[in-house]
Amino acid sequence: MDRMTSLRVFCAVAELKSFSGAGRRLGLSPAMVSKHVLHLESRLGNRLLNRTSRHVSLTETGMLYFNQARQILDGLDEVEAAISNTVISPRGTLRLSAPVWIASPYFVEKFERFNQRFPNISLDIDLSGRIVNLVDEGFDLALRATSSERLDPGIVARPLMPVEFNLLASPGYLDRTGRPQRIEDLQGHALLRFSGMGTDDEFSIPGTGGRDKVKMRTVIRSENETILHLAALQGMGLVFLPKWMALSDLEAGRLEFVLPGQFPFSTTLYAVYPSRKYLSGKVRVFIDFMTAEGRSKDAALGREGL
Repeated sequence: MDRMTSLRVFCAVAELKSFSGAGRRLGLSPAMVSKHVLHLESRLGNRLLNRTSRHVSLTETGMLYFNQARQILDGLDEVEAAISNTVISPRGTLRLSAPVWIASPYFVEKFERFNQRFPNISLDIDLSGRIVNLVDEGFDLALRATSSERLDPGIVARPLMPVEFNLLASPGYLDRTGRPQRIEDLQGHALLRFSGMGTDDEFSIPGTGGRDKVKMRTVIRSENETILHLAALQGMGLVFLPKWMALSDLEAGRLEFVLPGQFPFSTTLYAVYPSRKYLSGKVRVFIDFMTAEGRSKDAALGREGL
């Protein structure tokens, strides 16, 4: 059997987790799909897929083989397109790792527009909040909000858009504790702390260049911004959040700015991916799309009147 065809069949099964789904995509019968996979397994002397009547999953060897095979096929498609001067419609599953706060109406609207433009690309989004190993775990790219000097030098990073953070709290909490008028008024307030801000109660206020320090009471510390957001809505304390994550709550009055304009701080959202000679079409169009979105006038959600 043709090994390149078998590679494409195997990658389709791995992406769709289905023999019948791979068959429909490639115009093959489930029996022929199975033969191609068995051909590869026989050639390698290793099982690539775990199969049950209801579930298909990659073995450890299968995951390693899939990651390498997909890079080979993506690169081959790019080379053939360049040689023939044709345009290949990007397709397939784009595995993406992203911060928890990507799960917001602001980004879902962007993903919907991306889907309208590229209907043959499906998004598989991991929101665990951990720093994934892109190559070993088979991710195409990750979205990371950080500074350029904290990025791994072994990866490629493309800036997409600014991420503006603000200090927020519920009206109920501020009615109960008082509304700070100066930075020093934050002293002793309850803080819903993101894990990346450290563990000490005394810390430098983000956005002040380390000039201003306050001591606050950490009520909850987590690497998951969603739990901090929900705790702020319950009136448990102050929280730093990306503005777009809390936009509907700000507009509805469920949250309000604390010391607005005094120390907003921002970082950059990067698309990071392993260095490859040939970048797959689905990754390239996603990065280009998000970069264009980042240039739009509402990228940082700097709307007046909030």
